[in-house]
Amino acid sequence: MALVSLDLRGRRVVVATGGARAGARVRELLADGALVEVIASTIGADLTQAYADRTFTWTARPVAADDLDGAWLVSAPDADADAREQLKAWCDARGIWFEMVQSHAQPEAGTPIAPAPAHSTEAAPGSVTLVGGGPGDPDLLTLAGWKALQHADVVVTDRLAPVSAVPAATEIIDVGKTPYHHPVPQAEINQILVDRARQGQRVVRLKGGDSYLLGRGGEEVLACRAAGVPVLVVPGITSAFAGPAAADIPVTHRAMSHGVLVISGHDQIEPELLARWPHTIVVLMGMGRLRELAAGLIGAGRAADTPVAVVHRASTPQQKVADGTLATIADVVAESAIGNPAVIVVGEVTRVLRAH
Repeated sequence: MALVSLDLRGRRVVVATGGARAGARVRELLADGALVEVIASTIGADLTQAYADRTFTWTARPVAADDLDGAWLVSAPDADADAREQLKAWCDARGIWFEMVQSHAQPEAGTPIAPAPAHSTEAAPGSVTLVGGGPGDPDLLTLAGWKALQHADVVVTDRLAPVSAVPAATEIIDVGKTPYHHPVPQAEINQILVDRARQGQRVVRLKGGDSYLLGRGGEEVLACRAAGVPVLVVPGITSAFAGPAAADIPVTHRAMSHGVLVISGHDQIEPELLARWPHTIVVLMGMGRLRELAAGLIGAGRAADTPVAVVHRASTPQQKVADGTLATIADVVAESAIGNPAVIVVGEVTRVLRAH
């Protein structure tokens, strides 16, 4: 069972794996105030980005027994059964807590599970299911998405997907991207889905947000269909709406904003077109161009004092919100050291609830 009620503040915690589950667990441990040391030969994209901020230490080699000396807790979220048993033996010999990791989504014995509806989307062997994982909090994964994960043989996951909801025994393939760094090209991701399905596996492609909103889900569906692989889609809660909501920002509000325009910050869209839109603008993946986007809107005629909010890691313990205007938001974000992932919201709606 995972340890969930211990005071970890200021205590040394060793994480002995570096995969996708470890990334999610390290974030939780850091939020609890632990002094985290990752000891693993390699680390995934999520941990790589966090390591760049020096929020934890990393020793790039396999963990050894002596590495546990002085630790208060040891966690190995991605380890197989044999490795966990070895680590537990080392911990027992030293009187150290060892975290027997349990999937966030696995119920305790005796926990009732809701029956599947008549329109169940349970996949057959040799198929692919695209699951939108929601804005970040694993509790915001849909019930249909959770069920798909329980039946999966392999989960192909993105950096922002809720990997803690994947059952502990399920294989995870991390193909996560960071801004301007795509270690696994989209064509290769498509091929992984097809190849694993052709091996007779139930494949789940787990993404953050919704697979069809700036998530390349359509490309993956087309690739599966072209290969003759059955494919299902489980919609997810998009961060374009849930991110602002987590920060008390409604993207529409009566008598203020009657619509919302969602755009990708990676793509060049004429500022004049955006400036003519009188309602809310939500920008995903736009932090790298925030200053350029704001200046473009002002130059195209949008008022410099138009309110803007940036919501970082919405719905997670690491959530932060920066407020400003088109003229000031880039400086506010820089001073607050807020980076990706984040949702940018432009419009009066950013103030309607939080001003009262």
